[in-house]
Amino acid sequence: MTKWIFESGHSDAAFAVRHMMVSHMRGLFKNVHGSMDFDPDNPAGAAAVEATINAAGIWTGDDERDAHLRGADFLNVETHPEIAFRSTEVRCAGEADFIVTGDLALRGVTRPVVLATHYLGRWQCPYWEGGKDLGPTTRIGFVATTAINRHHFGVSWNAPLDRGGVVVGDEVAITLDVEAIAESDMQRIAGILQGE
Repeated sequence: MTKWIFESGHSDAAFAVRHMMVSHMRGLFKNVHGSMDFDPDNPAGAAAVEATINAAGIWTGDDERDAHLRGADFLNVETHPEIAFRSTEVRCAGEADFIVTGDLALRGVTRPVVLATHYLGRWQCPYWEGGKDLGPTTRIGFVATTAINRHHFGVSWNAPLDRGGVVVGDEVAITLDVEAIAESDMQRIAGILQGE
């Protein structure tokens, strides 16, 4: 079983939640870190994944809103600086599709979630560092989606609207885009960089 390391600069978690009853507010966490055990030559075999996100890295394009989301009303990043996921079961659901069940830890609450996951493939790619190509590296990609009820994780701030309804919806749609590099390639690159 090959171990793969998330290429954090090309892995992110996007989210969307209803706003003012009429639209969706979207945001992003970049630099998702993690690893997975996965055999591209036998996708139906055993697999596992774990990931961590720096909660303070939330970005929605509005500094004031981002500060509110980092605060105690929402993510409370001073007390809970990380969002974490660890798989407990991976089931094959098609040639390149998987159902990944695991525990999501958010704001001090851990609950099971299910990710509908699609394998995007494997490719030999360059690896640029300091203006030099240290590749080739073997990369794989996945996209995964889920939805959570934010109240289940203690994220319950809201405000009523004058004519009914609320500012923030309950359901948060989440999409994870992951690009990962074979651990053996990462170790080789680290050795090259240490030797310079």
